[in-house]
Amino acid sequence: MLIPDRFSRAEEDEWVDRMLARLAARRRRSISDAELNQRARQLATRYLPEYELRPASVRWVSNQRSRWGSCTPHDGTIRISERLRGMPQWVLDYVLLHELVHLIVPTHGSYFWALVSRYPKAERARGYLEGVTAAELR
Repeated sequence: MLIPDRFSRAEEDEWVDRMLARLAARRRRSISDAELNQRARQLATRYLPEYELRPASVRWVSNQRSRWGSCTPHDGTIRISERLRGMPQWVLDYVLLHELVHLIVPTHGSYFWALVSRYPKAERARGYLEGVTAAELR
C-alpha cells in the first residue's frame, strides 16, 4: 500500500483502516472450493500447458496465517489461505499459479520463478500481497 509522505501518523492510520475495510468487504464475495479448483485448472491449462497439470484438490483453509497458499507435490493437493477470499481475482490467480508451479518444482529456484513469471501480473500481485502483509502488521 502506498501512502504519501506528507500524511501524518493519524492520516496514515485512517488510510490503512479504510483500505483494510475495503479488503474485508471484498472478502464477502468469495468463490467455493469447486470454483477454486476449476480456476486452478484453467490457469494450469493457460500458463503451464505442457505439464497437463490436474491438481487432486484445491481448497480454502483457515489455518494459514503466515502463508498465502501451500502445496503437497506428492499428492497434488493445494491449499489456499482464506485470507485471500475476496482479494482481486488477479491476486488469487497469482497464488494459485504459484502453488501449481510447486507441483512441478518444489523449491523456489530460478526455474520455478521462470514458470511463475509466465503470469503477466506476477510482480504486481507479489507487491499487492506484500502491501497487505505490511498493513496487517500495523
